[in-house]
Amino acid sequence: MSSKSTIRAVYGSTRPEDEQIDALTSGQVPVGVYGLGKMGLPLASVYAETTGNVVGADVDPHVVREVNAGRSHVVGEPGLEDLVEEQVERGSLVADTDPGDVAAETNVHVVIVPTLIDDRGRPDLSIIEAVTENIARGLDEGDLVVFESTLPPRTCADELLPKLEAESGLSLGEFGLAFCPERTSSGRALKDIRGAYPKVVGGADAESTRAAALVYEQITSNDVITVSDTTTAEAVKVFEGIYRDVNIALANELANHAEEFEIDVTEAIDVANTQPFCDVHAPGAGVGGHCIPYYPKFLIERFDAESSLMETAREINDEMPHVTAQATLDRLEGQGVDPADATVLVLGLAYRAGVEEIRKTPALPVVEHLDDAGADVIATDPVLDDTAAFENAGATVVDDPTGDELSVDAVVLVTAHDSFDRLDVPALGEGERPVVFVDGRQAATKYRDDDDVVYEGIGLYD
Repeated sequence: MSSKSTIRAVYGSTRPEDEQIDALTSGQVPVGVYGLGKMGLPLASVYAETTGNVVGADVDPHVVREVNAGRSHVVGEPGLEDLVEEQVERGSLVADTDPGDVAAETNVHVVIVPTLIDDRGRPDLSIIEAVTENIARGLDEGDLVVFESTLPPRTCADELLPKLEAESGLSLGEFGLAFCPERTSSGRALKDIRGAYPKVVGGADAESTRAAALVYEQITSNDVITVSDTTTAEAVKVFEGIYRDVNIALANELANHAEEFEIDVTEAIDVANTQPFCDVHAPGAGVGGHCIPYYPKFLIERFDAESSLMETAREINDEMPHVTAQATLDRLEGQGVDPADATVLVLGLAYRAGVEEIRKTPALPVVEHLDDAGADVIATDPVLDDTAAFENAGATVVDDPTGDELSVDAVVLVTAHDSFDRLDVPALGEGERPVVFVDGRQAATKYRDDDDVVYEGIGLYD
């Protein structure tokens, strides 16, 4: 459909807002969505559903072919396959490998490409910058650029706006710029985008904020919260992640004292949280994914800021996989089993249940710790196809942990996939002694009183 508007369709438009909304939702305003990955394709599909005129850009030819064929390359997203097929058949969604061509054809530009992380955990904005340059070369008066990719605060103001102006020859006021952070989780992307949470909008000028808010009011059924500027909106997203990291670290710190307190820390946390001013998160085997473990660096590296709180939280959470693995080794020794003679099954390699993602997964250091102790490590995960990292760390990865020839001395639950609920943990043991079971997610407490299991849960006193 496409066909770029030659008038100010939304940003800087002098038409009444109801006419702007009609133009947007009737397909008169083509939208470019840059990045068709796990978050980008759901966003592009909802934009297509709402506006009827979306061109998605992705440099991966396979992704573009799949989308143009009406198929979703993203797995584990309820409803996405059908929505992509529907929007492609309707002519509302097409994909292109050239972001420059997409920029030349569209008026609203929505960027949701990954924010990379370098070897030191610092943000790498190279993909963001490349997409920004492509958009700038196709930028026209009245266009609106929206970044949803998570960015360190002041990135829009200090880096992206100057780049857009320099490359396009236009100035803010001739085009708009806003930051509207994605607030979406894998496995529930469509629900989240359509309105599970309020949408945050911060513009580089007042008109950018107004225009972006108008756009997102059509996308979401929830509230649109406008904030002072792009930097505040960037900070909102980063602060959300840092809050969770610090909160989980507090829970993990408390859990590590369960033996000293002689209480189940998780029980105390659950009851404490019945008071409305308390919201302590759950302790566990570690914090993974492409978001929470990295957001403190977005502030520390960007502003050269010293933060003993954020740094300590990171240290605590990074240590939890080792705490979990060592608890397994200690329990084995308590049963008279030398770790060097033990076979240990690690359940769950993805960083989160039901999500095919291993970035910063706690399972990897768990495997490494057990392997360093000399244990024979077996690992399994129902959602992962690529398990090379774990094999390189010393694990033998199996599809079926219930095979007739597999018997283990210990089991470590790192990621609580639903399919693990059906496992018979005692049956995995040697039979001569109880199987050691370390529950890194408090997801199998039914085994606490099982005579055939030596159970230990993170934060649970036995």
